[in-house]
Amino acid sequence: MRDLFFIAFLGLFFLLGFRRPFLLIAVYAYIDIVSPQRLCYFLLNSIPISAIAFLLATGAWLLVDDKKDCRFSFRQVLLLILLGWCAYTTATADFPIEASQKWSWVWKALIFAVFLPVTLRTKLRIEALALFMVLCASTIIINGGMKTALSGGGYGVLNLMVDNNSGLYEGSTISTVAIAIIPLIWWLAHHGTIFPPDRRVKLFALALTLACLLIPIGTETRTGLLCILLLGGMALMRSRKKMVYGPLLMLAGLMAIPFLPASFTERMSTIENHQSDESASTRVAVWMWTIDYVKDHPGGGGFDNYLANSFTYLSSGIVSDSGGKRVETRIVTDRGRAYHSAYFEMLGEQGYFGFALWALIHIVTLVRTETIRRRYLRDTEAGNGWIAPLALALQQGHLVYLLGALFIGIAYQPFIFMLLSLQIGLDTYLSRLRKNQARQPMLAGVVA
Repeated sequence: MRDLFFIAFLGLFFLLGFRRPFLLIAVYAYIDIVSPQRLCYFLLNSIPISAIAFLLATGAWLLVDDKKDCRFSFRQVLLLILLGWCAYTTATADFPIEASQKWSWVWKALIFAVFLPVTLRTKLRIEALALFMVLCASTIIINGGMKTALSGGGYGVLNLMVDNNSGLYEGSTISTVAIAIIPLIWWLAHHGTIFPPDRRVKLFALALTLACLLIPIGTETRTGLLCILLLGGMALMRSRKKMVYGPLLMLAGLMAIPFLPASFTERMSTIENHQSDESASTRVAVWMWTIDYVKDHPGGGGFDNYLANSFTYLSSGIVSDSGGKRVETRIVTDRGRAYHSAYFEMLGEQGYFGFALWALIHIVTLVRTETIRRRYLRDTEAGNGWIAPLALALQQGHLVYLLGALFIGIAYQPFIFMLLSLQIGLDTYLSRLRKNQARQPMLAGVVA
């Protein structure tokens, strides 16, 4: 029954896309974020729905979409160069079979990130993509938030609809994404036109925000807690009543502690000392190994080259015995451990050049988005009041991702590439708008 429901839903979605071609972009985004094939038992697993959606979306754009004033930005060129470099490192990878498996989905994420901005040529399309990204992520977040509220969750225990620890269904990844989309949720609640702002929309935004905040608690991820602190700090910095809201937030945090699961507070306490937690100690050891690896292999080792690592480190922890509590230090030998950091993932797999490209894409995007925010912050022209808040929401979500990426291997996460594309699309759309506005007085003068 579940398979039939998803097939009917996707079939209807595709049919609507033939009437409104941009909806095919939304279909692909839905498939990429939610992965409905993982939610099915059989039927969708045997159909390449992602490839079908991508071919239909690009084909519809090529055949029927208006390509007037389409612009190709510098960041899209950088993404294409990164795609080419990833193809080269895959061809020369240390582990060709494993690298080809990862390449099979990374290239799609990069190509779609290059293609998506050229389709975002109107405000409605920009808003529609932002809305679909939020709603698609919300299908996982609401489910996890409700289970957390009812059962409390647990590290590696909270079931997010599927028993699959990959993509957005991985605990740390969904925790980062859940916090990153909160600013976008409230932009849609205040400036959206598809669902005009009213009491129901703001009530849903409030409930969804609560679900987003519950995800790091339910998954018990330290990364999620750090993302909450960063977003709270950025919101407080923008507030005009810092001295009022600051103490209130601290008080609310202290009051919430007794209601948190004991396993959550115990796990969060390991942030203070990474040596007291074996997984944290392993990450540091992997990062040190990566730095040494790229010194000898500056071009990187290709996807999943972490399989070559092997190291020994000291791990300490408190143990209880008949004599009471004592600190025990032991030697741990490990091998083939994942990077658990997007930064070291890029550095180890793509070398200095690939890492520099990836970092440059993010830096340029943040700078350009901040430029947009400042340019339109005090724009009093009618109809432009949505621009600066959207730029701020995208920037804050991007910064939350960059913090979470320090502790999770999500350098190629498709959802994040969509967030980048949304920022690029906003930039190119506004550039076209300013160009057309500057041209109008000149044309008026010629006519006169």
